[in-house]
Amino acid sequence: MELIKSVLQQLGRMQWSDYLDIALVAFLIYKLIPLVKSPSTMRIAGAVVAMVVLSAVTGLLQLYTINFILNQVMSVGLLAVIILFQPELRRMLDHLGSSVRFRTLFGGSKPAAEMDNVISQTVAACEVMSRERVGALIVFARDVRLEEYFKTGSQIDGIVSEQLIRNIFFPKAALHDGAMIIRDGRVAAAGCVLPLSDSSHLSADLGTRHRAGVGMSEASDAVVVIVSEETGTISVAVDGMLKRHLAPQTLERLLYNELCADQEEEENKLRVRLKQRLQKLERKDSHEK
Repeated sequence: MELIKSVLQQLGRMQWSDYLDIALVAFLIYKLIPLVKSPSTMRIAGAVVAMVVLSAVTGLLQLYTINFILNQVMSVGLLAVIILFQPELRRMLDHLGSSVRFRTLFGGSKPAAEMDNVISQTVAACEVMSRERVGALIVFARDVRLEEYFKTGSQIDGIVSEQLIRNIFFPKAALHDGAMIIRDGRVAAAGCVLPLSDSSHLSADLGTRHRAGVGMSEASDAVVVIVSEETGTISVAVDGMLKRHLAPQTLERLLYNELCADQEEEENKLRVRLKQRLQKLERKDSHEK
């Protein structure tokens, strides 16, 4: 009971700024946890925790030499964390910068109808490439703009079409070994270099193209389509998860759910609000008459 009374008294002394501070910290933790869930990051985090625990234990046991060494190592820990977590920190800043969704605020996102055509053209190209055993790696950028990877390839800025996709991934084409990035409903670049996943959960029979696709989905919120050159199977990587052996119809439905569902929901909400506004105006006019 004393503990509960103490907590209640502490809550009573808190101001609105304290509640705002707690909410902001909770929001940051909620956003940061998914960004450091990769296996390599978890191993590094485990090593840091182990060093902190060892330092405390050696201090209690009066093991002065090892405690001194651990404290010296931890004194430069901040610099070490920045170096070791450089990819994760860059990804975190990219996520935080894109979470504001400036493109949505200023009308930069493509309507669902236009994205539907992009998806249908991509699925048609993947169906043909799967049948002909032509390898492909197609990245759909979402909130994260992928500027870092965009610069590793050749800028195209072309309309998405079945013919363009197949020409880029034609085995003798100059850009066929890299990845294509589709951004804002257009083919932004091709021949791009993507990060490889080091996940131990991936099957040993997967090659570089699949590992690059999964790595891209781990490093960003992108949706990545992979067509295997060896087997012709179609796969999709989202949030570090690889879905394999997809039929063209399944691929189309999956891409639509990932790329158009949010936009369609926002458009439906906007239509409802406009309809309600018009109804209010009509009722107001009728009352005035």
